[in-house]
Amino acid sequence: MKYAIIADIHGNLEAFQTVLEDIKTQNVNQIVCLGDVVGYNANPKECLQIVRDLNIPCVKGNHDEYCSSEEALEGFNPHAAEAVYWTRNQLTTEDRQWLRDLKYSRMVGNFTIVHATLDAPQRWGYVFDKLAAAASFPYQNTQVCFFGHTHVPVAFMRDSVVRGGTYSKFKIDVSKKYFVNVGAVGQPRDNNPKSAYVVFDVDAGTIELRRLDYDIPTTQEKIRAAGLPERLAERLEFGR
Repeated sequence: MKYAIIADIHGNLEAFQTVLEDIKTQNVNQIVCLGDVVGYNANPKECLQIVRDLNIPCVKGNHDEYCSSEEALEGFNPHAAEAVYWTRNQLTTEDRQWLRDLKYSRMVGNFTIVHATLDAPQRWGYVFDKLAAAASFPYQNTQVCFFGHTHVPVAFMRDSVVRGGTYSKFKIDVSKKYFVNVGAVGQPRDNNPKSAYVVFDVDAGTIELRRLDYDIPTTQEKIRAAGLPERLAERLEFGR
């Protein structure tokens, strides 16, 4: 069984379509999404519709939550807040309800998926280091858990202690637990503008990070045409 694990699409249709085309070449049995289908970029409804049409198992991301509610965004980054308010106006009542109904975490096959952390998934904590990752392991009942939210691909593993680092492809050790960030489809932030996702080969016991060039100029043009903050267009070019 092979899974494609995607996260943080963020309304970036060009990146999402590129990833989907690559997935077709990987003999994947199922696609799984770690949330934040919407937010930041100019095609939230189109990306959401693809996830729904393909019946992709998905968990709720913070932007999925913000964009499906009517709550004021106090203390928010102004660029992110502007994108949330804009996205709300693009979504139908049915779209918003679909996002609201998503769970914060769930199991797919023999692994767990969550957007942020397992210890408090609804609080949207960021896991950048071993200390932050260590908080989730006591709540992890499967050998592997995939997460997103930071837009930075990194793998943490626990045996007697927690270790972590960047990766391209590695084989799972059955004596360890793994908490793996798959990077972002729609807004990479690891200084690499290429779209990211993971192929998890359960039978081979391997996790592979794939990076793909996509049509960034078209995505940038759409952001500008929509009147979204220029910063959201610029950052795509640099992957940060």
